Amino acid sequence: MNPLKVAMLRWYDGNSANHPIQVGTTPIAAAFDGDNMWVLNQGTANVSRVRASDATTSGVFPTGASPQGIAFDGFHMWVSIGGAFGSGNVNKIRTRDGGSVGMFPVGLQPRGVAFDGTFIWVACAGDGNVYKLRADSGAAAGTFFVNGQPMGIAFDGMNVWVTSMVTNTLTKLDGMSGAVLNVIAAGPGPAGVAYDGASVWVANSANASVSKFRASDGMFQGTFSVGANPQQVASDGDYIWVSNMGSNTVSKLRASDGSLVWTYPTGAAPVGLAFDGAHMWVTNSGGASAMKR
Repeated sequence: MNPLKVAMLRWYDGNSANHPIQVGTTPIAAAFDGDNMWVLNQGTANVSRVRASDATTSGVFPTGASPQGIAFDGFHMWVSIGGAFGSGNVNKIRTRDGGSVGMFPVGLQPRGVAFDGTFIWVACAGDGNVYKLRADSGAAAGTFFVNGQPMGIAFDGMNVWVTSMVTNTLTKLDGMSGAVLNVIAAGPGPAGVAYDGASVWVANSANASVSKFRASDGMFQGTFSVGANPQQVASDGDYIWVSNMGSNTVSKLRASDGSLVWTYPTGAAPVGLAFDGAHMWVTNSGGASAMKR
């Protein structure tokens, strides 16, 4: 398995099974391991492993209290743990059996998690830092200050992008050194962030839009309307998908020009998005389900 392909989420085509799936309560995020979708359930402090081919649940595994974000490194799921107060951790979970390999400390209120092929990056909203850990051992590899309540995080093949809610900014970090390369004005309340192969997309939770930036130099490429209170963004290679928590919908935009292709109804308060090679999965945080589109 090529870890860089894992980091870039490039998978084979999956099989289809298009219906809602019951998971734990308050599902807020998801990640795909090549065969299974892992749905992170904040309310029940666990993760559901759901087979992508037929939507059968094949395991439910504890994560630790108040799970927030999840990422796959090729062999393990990394789950950020930490609520409104106190220091946080990331839990490294084996995908073959759901067992925990270990808890590794990060900063205050860890949120988004990303894998770059070698390292795990964690955005911590409570202290303004991004933490870099070795994926093989969990050892600390760096701490980088970005300020402004960092939330979402994404890897573009070379660099790491972080949204900051308080300062309404998008920060580009060097993937090797962690140095700040650029700080860009985003829309109000930037939350989720995703890379589509050329551009970086940010969900602006406070004004029902997403913004597009060229990854090479951060140049602004447009802002596009979606539903109310957008939370997460994901790419399927051709389209950008946006979960609209406030309007119980997911928007599908053409990546090339940002035009709206379709708006799909979801369950209550959709948040998490993940692509399985054939379908986009969305987690309905207002209930206890995930669904495929």
